[in-house]
Amino acid sequence: MTGSRVTPRDRQARAVRLGPRSVAALVLVSAVGVAGFGWPFLAPPDASLNAHAQDAPWLFAGVLVLLVAVVAATISESGLGPKAVAMLGVLAAAGAALRPIGAGTAGLEPMFFLMVLSGRVLGPGFGFVLGSITMFASALLTGGVGPWMPFQMLAMGWFTMGAGLLPGPDRLRGRAELLMLAAYGFVAAFAYGTVMNLAGWTFMNTLASNIAFDPDASITDNLARFLAYCLSTSLGWDGGRAAMTLVLTLALGAPLLKALRRATRRAAFEAPVTFEKADEVSRPT
Repeated sequence: MTGSRVTPRDRQARAVRLGPRSVAALVLVSAVGVAGFGWPFLAPPDASLNAHAQDAPWLFAGVLVLLVAVVAATISESGLGPKAVAMLGVLAAAGAALRPIGAGTAGLEPMFFLMVLSGRVLGPGFGFVLGSITMFASALLTGGVGPWMPFQMLAMGWFTMGAGLLPGPDRLRGRAELLMLAAYGFVAAFAYGTVMNLAGWTFMNTLASNIAFDPDASITDNLARFLAYCLSTSLGWDGGRAAMTLVLTLALGAPLLKALRRATRRAAFEAPVTFEKADEVSRPT
């Protein structure tokens, strides 16, 4: 029930607590990521950056790999203990194994609903690390390593982190929570596809299509080209991903949320380590 009382026992633990350094690093990598994805719309047609339009995605890809590694290291330094590492490994392996199941059929990728539920239970910090590592592991598993991989890691990190930022993590339960997560997964799946389109759109040859990125065109013209590119190439794929995320979240979300929360409590991520003084052995008088 959505109005049921949540006891302290039911309150969610956070496997990763974001401290000031982690937040600063996360903001930095996100800012560079925004520049990496959105540079065609951030630079005017006469900017010197457009003279190297074909090189810019590779440059940003290399920078993103380094920044994602810095964020992961910083968050780990903030308290990613062995129990959290174990859960991170299990969930990342599960997500990586789920992705190839339907990735070749109309965008039906079941890993997205697992990322939504994991981010919801374990928080935005854990979510960002989990999303990035899951996509990295999936790329290694499927042989999908290429210049697009850093963009996928960052986009999936945002996707999973967003679920951890949704309201009411300690209060909202039941059907209302599932509906919220399903709605988020549906919308965010389209957002993920749109963001990833930015990573590949600039690689199209301008002479081959009138929807390709044109370094000499205005921002408005390129925006129209990009929208046409999304509608003609990925709308159906993104729709399949969004629909599957919504359906699986509504169908399997309740038991999986319960299992994740139980595992988090049992792992006791936030339980402080204490050392009890041994009782002195009484000597016979």
